[in-house]
Amino acid sequence: MQSLSQRIISIIAAIPAGKVATYGQIAAMAGRPRAARQVARLLHSSSEKYNLPWHRIINARGCISLTGLAADKQRQKLRIEGIEISPSDRIDLTLYQWKPDWDD
Repeated sequence: MQSLSQRIISIIAAIPAGKVATYGQIAAMAGRPRAARQVARLLHSSSEKYNLPWHRIINARGCISLTGLAADKQRQKLRIEGIEISPSDRIDLTLYQWKPDWDD
């Protein structure tokens, strides 16, 4: 059986270009709906190691949680994938949220 970290990594790796997911969504998909902060910690510590699409993870309000240069880089990567970001830094989850059709 996969550990929670392995499940989170697998889920993040599966998010397709042009879609986003929330920290809480990933935690729930991994079987731990209250583990959104663990998703954030794992992204921070393991994105580079596992080549994860970290930029596709946003908060539940549809906003980028990062600040400064990291937020600028995330905005740039999302726009390259065709995701529109409002002037108030919001992403329309009804259009861009990933909704996988998994049978798990």
